[in-house]
Amino acid sequence: MLDKSCVHTFTQGGLHLAVDGNSGAVHVLDDQALALITQIRQDHSLQTRDDLAQFIQDHPHLNEVASEILDLVQEGLLFSTDLTETPPRPKTVVKALCLNVAHDCNLRCDYCFASTGDFQGARELMPLHVAQGAVDFLIQASEHRRQLEIDFFGGEPLLNWEVVHKTVTYAKKQGEKAGKSFRFTITTNGLGLNPEIEAFINEHMYNVVLSIDGRREINDGMRRTVSGRGSVYDLIVPKFQRLVQNRQGKSYYVRGTYTAANLDFANDVAHLHDLGFTEISMEPVVADPNEAYALQVADLPRIFEEYERLADLVLTRRRQGEALNFFHFNVELTKGPCLYKRLTSCGAGYEYLAVSPRGELFPCHQFVGQKDYLLGTVPSGLTNQELSAQFKDAHVLNKPQCRTCWAKYFCSGGCEKIYLEFAGKPRTLDEISCGIQKKRLECSFFLQAAAQFATSSEAI
Repeated sequence: MLDKSCVHTFTQGGLHLAVDGNSGAVHVLDDQALALITQIRQDHSLQTRDDLAQFIQDHPHLNEVASEILDLVQEGLLFSTDLTETPPRPKTVVKALCLNVAHDCNLRCDYCFASTGDFQGARELMPLHVAQGAVDFLIQASEHRRQLEIDFFGGEPLLNWEVVHKTVTYAKKQGEKAGKSFRFTITTNGLGLNPEIEAFINEHMYNVVLSIDGRREINDGMRRTVSGRGSVYDLIVPKFQRLVQNRQGKSYYVRGTYTAANLDFANDVAHLHDLGFTEISMEPVVADPNEAYALQVADLPRIFEEYERLADLVLTRRRQGEALNFFHFNVELTKGPCLYKRLTSCGAGYEYLAVSPRGELFPCHQFVGQKDYLLGTVPSGLTNQELSAQFKDAHVLNKPQCRTCWAKYFCSGGCEKIYLEFAGKPRTLDEISCGIQKKRLECSFFLQAAAQFATSSEAI
């Protein structure tokens, strides 16, 4: 049978594209090929490859383009077959921890999901013994896995810098004894950065995430110090620039949040790029719909236009010889993850866990402090196996609205926390985040096609 639901066509920047979601193949089309694929999708009499072959034979005027499309169908690259049943759940081990080393922050951002750093609880810092215990837990729980990851998060992790520093040293020592290695990441608002801390981060952190929302008025409109005085933007930009200049090619990205106050967020990406940052992410705010800055379903057409404008900006600057990577436009088409990872996304709740300052284990940093999602503790390990299994099984083939979506094997079903927060129950989609996911995919495919067509004029 021809799986017509997996094929998505769209036009952007003068290019017609067709995506086969099952195979992951993306095709650039001419006008005739686009019209034929559209006709095949709409014609209910064309259900099998044989039906298609007969149709082409009965319409000789379609000529070469029809033969090329039939070849792609037979190769499994267009209208390809989907999975008929869920593959067996593989054995998984815990391979990454997010250490919430600080449930406190020196900023009071309006949109903070963590309630300005305290996660709706006490403002506290993680003791060193909890952090070291988490390292020991990860080494043991990871079993055969050799490459492990630890993310330092908050609140603001630099408020507990001594514990971060000593935990890195401890993990490296214990990892060497166990035949394992660690990759460290830290997310910071930058206020506490100084040359000594920057040097340590650049030497030991595999990745660093720097929080800034873009233009001064946009950043400072949402991100304020505890006192509310002074410009956060002016304080952190020079520090971020110095840190990045000294990273010597190591991974980093500046991460912003866009809200209803800056639906022109492509201007914020352009501004950050003009400041010298080449690795940029701009995330949609997750907020109560009643907040003035919250995104609404009615904003989606404007948001989609802005992503297209952002894609044009990236393309233009790259063609001018400038390096610019927008995080959500980087979609690997040729060396993607294994099948089960395409089904299950981030691994929260079973491969990836967050640790509170008191050593409690949660599915990810966004669930920290929510007792209904407690998975265990550092001393006891992952004890709530039933809840962990629920997260593992919350994949695209178990989500009715995802099952027939062309994008399901690219987005892997999206963020479970967002769906729980706004759709109200597991395995149910949120219209805003789902729409944004698909639009970013389209822009990614467009950029890859546009880059290829800079040197080639071939299209189906």
